[in-house]
Amino acid sequence: MNSLNKTPPNPRSIRERANEIIFVLVLCLGQFLSLAGIMQTVSPVLILANYFDIHDYGSLSWFSAAYSLTVGTFILPAGRVGDMYGHKRVLTAGWAWFAIWSFACGFCSSKQLVLFSVFRAFQGIGPALVIPNAIAIIGRTFPVGLKRNIAFACFSAAGPTGAALGAVMAALVAETISWHWCFRLLGISCALLVPVSHWIIPNPDLPFPLDSEEPPQFDWPGAVTGMVGLVLVNFSLNQAPLIGWTEPYVLILFAIGLSSLAAFAWVEFRVAAQPIIPMRGLQRSAAFALACVFAGWSSHGIWVYYFYIFLEHLRGQSALISSVEMTPAAVTGVCFAFLAVWLMRRVAVSCVMFFSMCFFALGSLLMATAPLRQTYWGQTFFAVALIPGAMNLSFPAATILLSSALPKEKQGIAASLVATVVNYSISCGLGLAGSIHKQAAIYAAQENGLQGDPPALSVTNPQLVTVRLFGLRSAYWFSVALGVLGMVIAAVFLLVQRFGADESGRTRRDEARKSVAESEKMDVEYGPKKLPKVSTSSTTFYIGDKIIEDMKQHKFSVTVGH
Repeated sequence: MNSLNKTPPNPRSIRERANEIIFVLVLCLGQFLSLAGIMQTVSPVLILANYFDIHDYGSLSWFSAAYSLTVGTFILPAGRVGDMYGHKRVLTAGWAWFAIWSFACGFCSSKQLVLFSVFRAFQGIGPALVIPNAIAIIGRTFPVGLKRNIAFACFSAAGPTGAALGAVMAALVAETISWHWCFRLLGISCALLVPVSHWIIPNPDLPFPLDSEEPPQFDWPGAVTGMVGLVLVNFSLNQAPLIGWTEPYVLILFAIGLSSLAAFAWVEFRVAAQPIIPMRGLQRSAAFALACVFAGWSSHGIWVYYFYIFLEHLRGQSALISSVEMTPAAVTGVCFAFLAVWLMRRVAVSCVMFFSMCFFALGSLLMATAPLRQTYWGQTFFAVALIPGAMNLSFPAATILLSSALPKEKQGIAASLVATVVNYSISCGLGLAGSIHKQAAIYAAQENGLQGDPPALSVTNPQLVTVRLFGLRSAYWFSVALGVLGMVIAAVFLLVQRFGADESGRTRRDEARKSVAESEKMDVEYGPKKLPKVSTSSTTFYIGDKIIEDMKQHKFSVTVGH
């Protein structure tokens, strides 16, 4: 009898839930394909080296560094353009751009080494347009509550999943067909997402926030000085391993880049009415968070690139086998993404940041000390399983730290600013590690009696393996040092926050956590009519606008918890 009295499922409710799942899935593809894109030149690294007849790791690293450079450089301007002209429009344009330059990469010949790196740089602008606007759309669609937390957790989990599966697909296609088809298939996927995004993402996409007194303006002086500075500094760091720091134009470009970044800071502080980065309103915790992210993710970029060099070039494995050995990261990545949601409600966010820095350092340490002939199930497996903890704990933790450090009306840039530093630091880390690797390899070659220019990477013998392994371990030890640096920064910040809090602050934190728990009970229907009256200010991870606002009113930070 009781079973007869049960209310049957509401078909409309089921349909709306299915629409929500598809909607979040389409937006998560931005993060998924962004990470898959960088792996296109990482997992088939030796296939590309043989095709372009490359003799050093520095030239190979440019393929990935160029992509990360433009992703990191253009994310913040892309988010502002989305505020001005509509996030859906910019995201759709980003998929089209991603498709065009993926096809361009897929038609490069063996004589177009430099052109291929240039095309990779242009390709990276595509995900830079997609990622911040996907984050903004999620935040503007789902009000504070459990649905938003789950949506952002899925978006975060798409990162390591895309990296792992993208590496497998790139290796499989490169080995069985041609590496060119890795890019062509990505181009086809991005092209298909143009109409899919237009159809799935709800309208209307408001061009600027409803509670804004005036529409957002684009900060041209800040954008130009910032982008020029970021590009020139990064170019110098990645070009130096190829030709050395003594080359005049490398030093000149590096100096111009630093000067441009100084001009950017002055513009943002003194000139811009609507700055890209609201430096005037940043608090101390923002500097700590961004410093941790830069150190940790610089370490991670080195870890990923040299992981495949180690397995394929020194252990002699195929690109496909090496990529399959990376797949546990997809599983643990999802687990760590949802673990982050659980941890944020129970421990201080600064503690979570410290844990993530420990994972960065530990993952690099395991690879730096891994014996060449050791089984995969030794240190390599544990490094692969643990490294997603660094990724999926640091990103949401940094976003919350920035959210609590920014003025209420500037909450929206938190996730975009973190994404900028994440991608830019990967490229910088590769450049710095390349210089260390080159000098270490030169030293090892002299110690082993090798003279002249290095041979092609396809050439191997016991002496060359010894030299290459010494250079690789030197790069990995630099990665360990960056991870430890992140731990130190996070520990200092944790101590500052812990001993700087008073009893009233602890009471308010308890109230805030209670509000978070209550907000997760909300079950607001999905739909364009439920757009919160905010711009990208609702794009913070795992914490709501109301909670941040309460913290601002009580003058304490969510980052301080006990």
